[in-house]
Amino acid sequence: MHLSELTHPNQLHGLSIRQLENIARQVREKHLETIARSGGHLGPGLGVVELTIALYQTLDLDRDKVVWDVGHQAYPHKMLTGRYNDFHTLRQKDGIAGYLKRCESKFDHFGAGHASTSISAALGMALARDMQGDDYKVVAVIGDGALTGGMALEAINHAGHLPHTNLMVVLNDNEMSISPNVGAISRYLNKVRLSPPMQFLTDNLEEQFKHLPFLGNTLSPDMERLKDSMKRLAVSKVGAVIEELGFKYFGPIDGHNLEELITTFQQAHQMHGPVLVHVATVKGKGYELAEKDQVGYHAQSPFDLATGKAYPPKKPTPPSYSKVFAHTLTTLAANNPKIVGITAAMATGTGLDKLQAKLPKQYIDVGIAEQHAVTLAAGLACEGMRPVVAIYSTFLQRAYDQVVHDVCIQNLPVFFCLDRAGIVGADGPTHQGMYDIAYMRCLPNLVMMAPKDEAELQQMLVTGIEYTDGPVAMRYPRGNGVGVPLMEDGWEPLPIGKGEILRNGDDLLLVAYGSMVNTSMQVAEMLSEHGVEATVINARFVKPLDTELIVPLAQQIGKVATLEEGCLMGGFGSAVVEALQDHDVMVPVKRFGVPDQLVDHAKPNESFADLGLTGSQITESLLKGFFSKQLSTVSR
Repeated sequence: MHLSELTHPNQLHGLSIRQLENIARQVREKHLETIARSGGHLGPGLGVVELTIALYQTLDLDRDKVVWDVGHQAYPHKMLTGRYNDFHTLRQKDGIAGYLKRCESKFDHFGAGHASTSISAALGMALARDMQGDDYKVVAVIGDGALTGGMALEAINHAGHLPHTNLMVVLNDNEMSISPNVGAISRYLNKVRLSPPMQFLTDNLEEQFKHLPFLGNTLSPDMERLKDSMKRLAVSKVGAVIEELGFKYFGPIDGHNLEELITTFQQAHQMHGPVLVHVATVKGKGYELAEKDQVGYHAQSPFDLATGKAYPPKKPTPPSYSKVFAHTLTTLAANNPKIVGITAAMATGTGLDKLQAKLPKQYIDVGIAEQHAVTLAAGLACEGMRPVVAIYSTFLQRAYDQVVHDVCIQNLPVFFCLDRAGIVGADGPTHQGMYDIAYMRCLPNLVMMAPKDEAELQQMLVTGIEYTDGPVAMRYPRGNGVGVPLMEDGWEPLPIGKGEILRNGDDLLLVAYGSMVNTSMQVAEMLSEHGVEATVINARFVKPLDTELIVPLAQQIGKVATLEEGCLMGGFGSAVVEALQDHDVMVPVKRFGVPDQLVDHAKPNESFADLGLTGSQITESLLKGFFSKQLSTVSR
């Protein structure tokens, strides 16, 4: 069977091991071919090909439910559920999403972009099934990296307390999240990996008991207890913790042996209550370069399959904001031993791997545990350290209570650095950094700022480190800077709550925040071509907002527009409108940002165009709204 003919996962039923191995080969080929051409997550999907095929060979997916954690490990799932022929559109506008989406396929039983959610969702489905008197199977597939997240452990704790609720958890153990896993759970699983499988022993135990004289085919309650006691001894190093938490444990088993996987899944489906199947896999399996460099090949931009090297850019590009952040923080930390960089399993993404390499004692990776990262930082701040918490905007949402309760209420000097703030492109709605301005500016004691370019990011890093009166947050976008020269020394902190005027004009006031400052300057240039002269303010801070600068200019000029790369509801534009109303300045204001909608996966420039946030679109809207007499065709 060719993979293109497989439109429903139930077509895997009845296929021989050799046929399934052929399907596995095709999945890997398509996976590699697609990611090499368009980019995306590489290693996670390659590691679960056999796991996915074997699991689906034992399920009826017209009824049974599978919940995948995170979602980037579910590329094989997408190919096996009727999306092979469209897989070449992966992560492209109007194409296949890089993560799971319920609206994309009936087989995407639960949306997934952030880690550690699968067991909770699957348990909810299992409880709903039981309440409704149904009997379908529910499976959660979770990686060992995601198992470090507190939510996964909370779900395991709950499920283990429900001995009559049938639920299977498949632990995809490849010793990795994006980078190598950290912590006690990771060490424990490594020990388990090195131990022999125990299911054969415990199954055989019952058979041996039954052959003892006078016992027959059933075991008395006393003999059952004896068997369980012997089993506890057998699993002292193999799954003992899982068994004590109320799960029946199978494994560890070879995650690339289809026959062993199918047999084990079939046995596990027969068990009553919660079951955990521990599957040992190799991240990047089947592509030697990805197996050897599991961090570098977690995700890739388009690359040459033969060499594994990314295609060079057609022209030189400025360094990314993340790289500038990492270089500057490492330089500052080398001269200040109190600076501690904290990441939640995103060392390479945030750039903190540079700090780890140079100053390992000033670097902490807590695993996929954003809540712990924030409160840990609060504890460090209590004792005079300067914690810098580098977390993607979309992931800090997971620690909101800790930001409020443990940092802001206590007014502790924790420095939040929010990478990937704004539109992130191909990762789609689960990763768009849309909401941090709105969800943080309402918090007491918190200072919030955003740089207009990579050099100002350096200044803001110094500002955040030196500010000790309370918590401070800096947001910056994904991707490259605008190309301004970087500063190597002489960095000075910015005055808190003070913006700057970049251009003067009497017809319109443009107030921009962060990444939209550069766009506002482009808009001012285009407006000038139509006889409209604009004053442009780089706000720098949304809290405290520079009302001393903005309010008088708004009153004097009489027309205001705000620009931000974030949600309009409660965002930067809302802050400006509130400030004007508080000062009884009633002038027309047009706000440009992301409306009340989800931003789907696409290239960032495509998303900006869809949202009306390109320079030419903003110019046309301003001319139409404020200066209709000057309106003419604006070049797109």
